[in-house]
Amino acid sequence: MSDHTLTRPGISRGYYPEQKVIHKDGIDQFLSHGSKIKQRHIKFRHKNLQSFADQVNQHQNRLNKLDDIKITQIIEQIKRKLILDFDNEKVIALTFAIIKEVANRKLGMPHYDVQLMGGWAMLKGMLAEMQTGEGKTLTATLPACTAALAGIPVHIISVNDYLVTRDAELMQPIYNSLGLSVGTITQDMDTNARQAAYRCDITYCTSKQLIFDYLKDRLILKQKNNNFNHLHLERLYSDQSRSEKLLLRGLCFAIVDEADSVLIDEARTPLILSKQGKGTYEETIYEQALQLADQLIINKDFLLDQRERSIEITLNGREKLSNLSSTLTAFWKGKRRRSELVTQALSAQKLFLRDQHYLLRNDQVEIIDEHTGRSMPDRKWEGGLHQMIEIKEGCEITDQNETLARISNQSFYRRYLRLSGMTGTAKEVADELWSNYRLGVVPIPTYKPSGRITKPAKLFAHSEAKWTAVLNSIIHAHNKGQPILIATSSVKTSDVLSKILDSEYLPHQVLNARQDKKEAEIIAKAGQLRQITVATNMAGRGTDIKLAEGVAETGGLHVILCEPNASGRIDRQVIGRCGRQGDPGSVACFYSQDDEIIQIYRSKRLIKTAPTLTNSLPKRAQRSIEKQHKALRQALLKSEQRTGTLLAFSGSLE
Repeated sequence: MSDHTLTRPGISRGYYPEQKVIHKDGIDQFLSHGSKIKQRHIKFRHKNLQSFADQVNQHQNRLNKLDDIKITQIIEQIKRKLILDFDNEKVIALTFAIIKEVANRKLGMPHYDVQLMGGWAMLKGMLAEMQTGEGKTLTATLPACTAALAGIPVHIISVNDYLVTRDAELMQPIYNSLGLSVGTITQDMDTNARQAAYRCDITYCTSKQLIFDYLKDRLILKQKNNNFNHLHLERLYSDQSRSEKLLLRGLCFAIVDEADSVLIDEARTPLILSKQGKGTYEETIYEQALQLADQLIINKDFLLDQRERSIEITLNGREKLSNLSSTLTAFWKGKRRRSELVTQALSAQKLFLRDQHYLLRNDQVEIIDEHTGRSMPDRKWEGGLHQMIEIKEGCEITDQNETLARISNQSFYRRYLRLSGMTGTAKEVADELWSNYRLGVVPIPTYKPSGRITKPAKLFAHSEAKWTAVLNSIIHAHNKGQPILIATSSVKTSDVLSKILDSEYLPHQVLNARQDKKEAEIIAKAGQLRQITVATNMAGRGTDIKLAEGVAETGGLHVILCEPNASGRIDRQVIGRCGRQGDPGSVACFYSQDDEIIQIYRSKRLIKTAPTLTNSLPKRAQRSIEKQHKALRQALLKSEQRTGTLLAFSGSLE
């Protein structure tokens, strides 16, 4: 195990504490060491987890006989014990018992044994794999409160602003009763509000907001140097210390919800802190690049690889571009610049599609997050790609952003003194979580056996036959009174299905990047009798679909998958929306050979044998994509480590 999972995190490590990464010969030792250690060495045995839960319950049986005044006195005693011996199992068991008793008194929600197990695993710096609907929001209060009572700043990281606010408000009575303060970080907050929230004992935030705030702090620290001893001296002797401008108090203890999404899916591209800048090129240059791209012929002048999402201009294409640009300005004489701009133009035309990779809202191009299905109005593509897509769509051209700092999720989360998380889908990426983050995956049993019925997947030759089968499944479940959740992988596909439902006069709600502001409202109604909800696969993730009265008798929520996702884990997340906490539910999967993922990754041999490979064809495509994405994540991380610049600042970080 690495030092960062054993060392007590907290401000005792100095001002603005974080895990230091040691470089040797250009390679991050954290990374190279991880490849030699098996993840199994830090797995918990179920009997040990149950033994710990039994200890907690024994304490709680005594605590529930005490009044609030006595409970408060015990809390003060526990604080002192935790500060002195944070990893003492007996002290932690008593602390969990107090938290459980307070949750019962204030919310009527005592923690189940499986939640005690998950909380214990996270407190020890592990990732608790808890199935969808097992109450991860309540589970997180156990490690969060325990660490906060020991004086350790805690960050609970969620996937969107709605869940940040909702979870903090729901759990606030527990925190208040323990004498702990809780803050929230959302997108529209100003600097003063952010500082106040980060100074609370427990802070709820999204990953992107947290990382951007960290990058802002690094910019402040880089104004002179990044020596924290110097910063401490400034606080003592300066009236206007840089520390007064900082947002965070360091990276002490993180609890990452939907950890596989944050730590794996979103780790392929770095997060970039930028400011509005002047465009690198005039609008005419972008227009000319698109005009040149229009004259190139696929498979002759350029090669398009949908699987790798890449474009390569051939020798013939380069010669053709030289001739085509000879009548243009001298700007186009540079071979490398010409090739790069035209490649971006081809990407804008061939690889980036409306309602799949971006949408138009208020005459502006908004990127769609491929992992969450939500729009990202504050993000732009680099290298002129965003501007070329704006021209393609007839939008007003915006300026390129100027990069101030950048860091990947991998590099950022490795800097926490103690990192933990929870998700329903981690076993497929357990090795990567261990090698990249030293996060061991601990499977947590379910509170109740699942009542879900999963029907065999069906694969069709063409989309027309698939949509007919989807419609028949919807009508059958609708006639029974079941609520139905139909998962699609893009805005475009959800629009196609919506038109099909309209043609059959079936009332429904659509949840995709266009309606993401109404996400909570739509999901709240998705468990009503006969309710039909069409959603991009990740929309609504982290939000419970509660079954209305009488729905269980109809068979519960019926989930339909219309196409395979880029990752089998996302499919599992979608399937997990039904059959929660022992509720009934059903799942049906309908695929066709012209689904995008299968189209890109299938082979001629697989096409011929598809009727006998109903399940393996989508899964093989998914494995190919997952392998490619893993390679991209590893390449990004190794690139950052080899350059020794986790952030795009001059000088070293350490």
